[in-house]
Amino acid sequence: MAKGNHKRIRGKPQIHSLLEHYQPIDGVVDEMVDASGNPRPVWKDFIEALDELGPETLGQRFARADQYLRDAGVYYRVYDKAGANEREWPLAHVPLLIEDKEWADISAGLVQRAELFEETIADIYGPNRLVEKGILPAGLIAASPEYLRPVVGTVPASGHFLHFCAFELGRGPDGQWWVLGDRTQAPSGAGFALENRVATTRALSDIYGEMHVHRLAGFFRRFRDALIGMAEETDGRVAILTPGPLNETYYEHAYIARYLGIMLLEGEDLTVSGGRLMVRTVSGLMPISVLWRRLDAAFADPLELRSDSQIGTPGLVEAIRQGAVSTVNALGSGLMETRALLAFLPKISRALRGEELLLPSVATWWCGQDTERAHVLANIDRMVIGPALSTRLAFEDDDQTKLGSALSAGERAELAARIERDGGDFVGQEAVTLSTTPVFVGGWLEPRPASLRVYLARTPAGWTVMPGGFARVGLSLDPTAIAMQRGGQAADVWVVSDRPVERETLLPQESDSFTRTRPGSLPSRAAENLTWLGRYIERSEDTVRILRAYHVRLAETSDPDMPLLADIRDYLEPFGVDVETAIPPGLIGTLDSAVYSAGQIRDRFSPDGWLALKDLSKTIHQFAKTVAPGDDATRAMTVILRKLAGFSGLLHENMYRFAGWRFLEIGRRLERGIQIARTLSRLTSAKAPDGALDMMLEIGDSVMTHRRQYPVQTGRRTVIDLLALDPLNPRSILFQLERLKAEIGLLPSVGGEGHMSPAAKEILQLNTQIAIKEPSDMTAKALDDLAHEIGGLYNSLAKAYFG
Repeated sequence: MAKGNHKRIRGKPQIHSLLEHYQPIDGVVDEMVDASGNPRPVWKDFIEALDELGPETLGQRFARADQYLRDAGVYYRVYDKAGANEREWPLAHVPLLIEDKEWADISAGLVQRAELFEETIADIYGPNRLVEKGILPAGLIAASPEYLRPVVGTVPASGHFLHFCAFELGRGPDGQWWVLGDRTQAPSGAGFALENRVATTRALSDIYGEMHVHRLAGFFRRFRDALIGMAEETDGRVAILTPGPLNETYYEHAYIARYLGIMLLEGEDLTVSGGRLMVRTVSGLMPISVLWRRLDAAFADPLELRSDSQIGTPGLVEAIRQGAVSTVNALGSGLMETRALLAFLPKISRALRGEELLLPSVATWWCGQDTERAHVLANIDRMVIGPALSTRLAFEDDDQTKLGSALSAGERAELAARIERDGGDFVGQEAVTLSTTPVFVGGWLEPRPASLRVYLARTPAGWTVMPGGFARVGLSLDPTAIAMQRGGQAADVWVVSDRPVERETLLPQESDSFTRTRPGSLPSRAAENLTWLGRYIERSEDTVRILRAYHVRLAETSDPDMPLLADIRDYLEPFGVDVETAIPPGLIGTLDSAVYSAGQIRDRFSPDGWLALKDLSKTIHQFAKTVAPGDDATRAMTVILRKLAGFSGLLHENMYRFAGWRFLEIGRRLERGIQIARTLSRLTSAKAPDGALDMMLEIGDSVMTHRRQYPVQTGRRTVIDLLALDPLNPRSILFQLERLKAEIGLLPSVGGEGHMSPAAKEILQLNTQIAIKEPSDMTAKALDDLAHEIGGLYNSLAKAYFG
């Protein structure tokens, strides 16, 4: 922050109370304070501002940041012995501050490294001169599982192998930044960096506003524009390829897709036709020409790569060979993450570019060479020994990576023998001592080890560096504890200037041209999940309305054996709904299915919609533990109904009226029509117990409407007329058919322009048949048949749009 520009948040600067108990670690660089314990220049004003707020206010503000992350549904999937579990995103609330002058040096070193990697990959998959000259061992490359022989000789359609990279940095005891590892396969974390920034600035908005912190949006805008520019050159689309919702960073895939306005696809959404990569949409096959893949390359094509992959697309490699699609990054580029390659980068840089590395790698020795193996064995107690072909960082891989000084004499001898026998399987690396950065613990700041992840993106103007990235921060002083899978935290990174910075956004300039996304680009899988989301929500609402009507009467009579209640029990039992449990597992399962369907299309969900759905799920699961049958269950059902209505209303009022909304609406109308027809058949039959008609009106939310419309006592014909044949009642069957006719008629044509789809013909015929019916025609059998016919509409839709 420039001198004289700092405006105190309130009052005069106070003593650095947060630093009173701050104890830097001997022999370790601390990012915040110098060797004398004084705040470094870039931190000075920041610490003073924190002190002015005080520990109590800071705690409240950081709690606000955590609440934002919970509300936004930010999570990271953790894999342990218990399986895969969603963990709330672990924000370390205090950002890491770096001066922009120092950042410029880091950026220059990483741009050089990215260019070096581009040339190296091009050589390995091309002329292979590095191997020919003995600079790279042929055996090391050939042994790597990241070396993909099927793409050898393939030149990327874009002309580049790398478009998006990340690099893990650590600062050593000498103050020098070192590259700990490279991410060229499918780098993760850029979306989390955005969420870190949003959460941190919500907590520290006044401080952030006064400091000249470089914004992140410009980085993403330039990369998005580069991707779109590549696609427009080949008349195709841009898509992000995700392994799916079970991936550890799926939240980020969906977030980035939504943030950039790019389709999020899974392997099953894609097919290769006529040599081109196509996405299955509700309008048929559409070309994809740029694929930002977020799954490992080996899983991308089960025909030519891993045959056991169930998340890839058969034929993708051939489409790449034909130059029909550009992948970000190119298949096989993950080879550059191999740990042993760090040992050869200085020599490669001199050979290919005539340069020394501006940012050195952590010192690495591959034990497949005699001299290097001897050096590692002689210094094993000062080394970290790990698998040569691993693509993980040493502190991420501690099950297989051993710190020599931590081994017993026997263990060290055993490891040395293995290195002597199978040297090519091992690398020795200098033990990393990471710098520390402050974390807020119990009202005080404490040092914790940290590494820095920085992102680079290729644009037409060259590589651009994200001004920040994120820092991985340990929960303890153990450097292995910074790995996210081992409980690490993530901190925002502020690159601070001494002068005002440009306030970049993702929004285009007024003078920029634009194109409106084609509405037919809805992937078939997304359409199917939207349809089922609508069906599950409507099915849940219908079940809740029936259960509420049941428990109202149970509370009034305390006689579960009364004929009407017994009849409802029998009616619901085939659907897995046991009314003897206040919140039946069948109802919970239906709502869980809705959450699952929504989770498959997170990129198409607003944060408000997702929050509302998760809140609904949380509520019903809590009620299942505490609610008793009768009056208690009645109140619970009313709460659930309100939340269901809130969620449905949020989608109905806020969702853009494109194909996705239509499929959601079709799902709702299909299910409501089916449920009303079934329940009417049961409660208006000649065998229905006393009180069934009144219960039917209550379930159909039409009690007041019936009183206004029919100045007579409730009867079967009036109930049938209102809930089956009234085109103005939003709960009637005919109303659902009218809406289905309208929405299905607006879906993309599948039989050519001017031709009605089979589903459109079926709904038109069904709608006409019911529109001319009289209440006396709607027997119990006719209503059951109608429910079956409405259900059959889904099969026609699925055949036309979801295949």
